[in-house]
Amino acid sequence: MLLAVFVLLSLKCNSNSTINNNLHQTPVAYILSEQQFNDLFPLRDKFYSYTAFIKAVKELGLIKVKISRRATSVYQFTRTDKNTGKTAIIRQDEDWNEDWAKKKPDSSYVIDYGNFCSEKDAQTNKKELSAFFAQIAHETRHGENGKYNDGLMLIHESNTSLPYVADNDTYPAIPGQKYYGRGPMQLSYNGNYGYASDCIFGDKKVLLNNPALVETDPVVAFKTAIYFWMTPQTYKPSAHDVMIGKWAPNAADKAAGRTPGFGMTINIVNGAVECGKGENNYSVNDRIGFYKYFLKKLGISDPNCACSCGKMKPY
Repeated sequence: MLLAVFVLLSLKCNSNSTINNNLHQTPVAYILSEQQFNDLFPLRDKFYSYTAFIKAVKELGLIKVKISRRATSVYQFTRTDKNTGKTAIIRQDEDWNEDWAKKKPDSSYVIDYGNFCSEKDAQTNKKELSAFFAQIAHETRHGENGKYNDGLMLIHESNTSLPYVADNDTYPAIPGQKYYGRGPMQLSYNGNYGYASDCIFGDKKVLLNNPALVETDPVVAFKTAIYFWMTPQTYKPSAHDVMIGKWAPNAADKAAGRTPGFGMTINIVNGAVECGKGENNYSVNDRIGFYKYFLKKLGISDPNCACSCGKMKPY
């Protein structure tokens, strides 16, 4: 009898352990193994490990941020930690409660970082992951032109002498700090560091005070890339929404030649420099090459891909 009880308890404990492990697993790990990750990035810097990537996906996946906007640029951010259930207003601009701002139409949307490459079916999720990897591979490539095996090599941009500081009342630069491009998506400028820090940590000061975290902590580095991928900008949709078919171009987008597809993610990432310049742009074609390479590696295709932004007007 005691033996039977012990066996039952053991089974129950093992069952709970399995459940807990599954709760801490991320859907991305089911569509991408460590072996596959290593195969996609054979020349990567050791800084960029599969473990760091999956940990970043898991931890940031526990965060939701509601972004509310009055007028054009008066914001309130409400951040929820799904693990603890704690919700807090982490940003509320000074003019939020001004009468003139209240009279302007409100808009709001929720970013659930847990939807990264996991919101749709497996094929769509792999296509999104291929697009994400293509962008970060191009941003960090170094060495093997045209072979598409040299992504995730650069931890920060080559020229670190430029401070990348811009006037920003909400996210002011800290004296002595530089905000040059760092991490998989080459996060740059104090405004972007502060915005990312608000969403990732619930505190703008973390990355504003210590931007070097993005080049010294690989989990933080990957989180900044996922943040950028998932977070819409003032006039731009998120790359995530584009790749899962959630974004539909409005009249202005259509007039500007913006259409759903991988090319639109290039417009989001670096449109001002690369888009609307025809089909012979090296950087655009390199990003497209990476995308098609990763699609093939993951065993999927995108036959109707609007891959180029050569005819798209940048934002």
